Amino acid sequence: MSTHQPRPDPEEGPGREAGEGEGLPKAPPPGEPYGDNPYGGPAGAADPLAGMPPLANRGRRLVARIIDSIIVGVPVTLLMWPLVGNYGWDGDGGGGAYGSEAVVIVVYFIYEGLMLSARGQTLGKMAMRIRVAMLRDGAVPRGNPAWYRAGVYSLPQLLPCIGFVFWLVNVLNCTWDKPYRQCVHDKAARTVVVSTA
Repeated sequence: MSTHQPRPDPEEGPGREAGEGEGLPKAPPPGEPYGDNPYGGPAGAADPLAGMPPLANRGRRLVARIIDSIIVGVPVTLLMWPLVGNYGWDGDGGGGAYGSEAVVIVVYFIYEGLMLSARGQTLGKMAMRIRVAMLRDGAVPRGNPAWYRAGVYSLPQLLPCIGFVFWLVNVLNCTWDKPYRQCVHDKAARTVVVSTA
C-alpha cells in the first residue's frame, strides 16, 4: 500500500464530480479583456476621476453657458438683423425669427465643437476656469467626442417645441446625476466638466 494520496484535479474542486461543468466556457485569465473584476479589489472599482481635478460647480457651468450664449448670440443676431428685421416681434413674418434662431444654434454648435476639440474650453469656460475632460483619462475631448457633445447640446433645439423640452431635460440632468454631474451631452460624449482653478 502506498501512502501517496492522489491530488485532486484543480478543475474539479471540492465537492465537484468529474465531468461537472464540462462544455462551459472558461473564464479568461486576469488581464485579458473581460477578465478583470469590474468591482476592483477589496475597496471596490477604481474611480475614473482619481487624479483629476475636482468636478466643476453647477453655478460656474451655468455662468459659462450664459457667457458663451452672449458671445455667439449677440454678434450673430446683429449680423442677421438686416436680413430678417426685428425677428417678427410685431406679428408679421414669424418665419424670420425661426431662421435667425436656427442660424444662432448652428453657429453655436460650430463654435463649441471647434473650441472643445482644440482645448476643451470655450471662452465662457475659460472665464469661469472650468474645462471639459474625457471621463476615462481627463484628456481634452479632441475630434468626435467634442462634436458629439456640441451636437447633443445644440442641434436638438432646431426641432420646434420637442427640441426645447429635450434641451431642458439635457441641461437639468446634471442636477440629479451621480456621481459625475453629467448632462445628457456629457454622457453622449463620455465627458465630465472639471475645475481648472
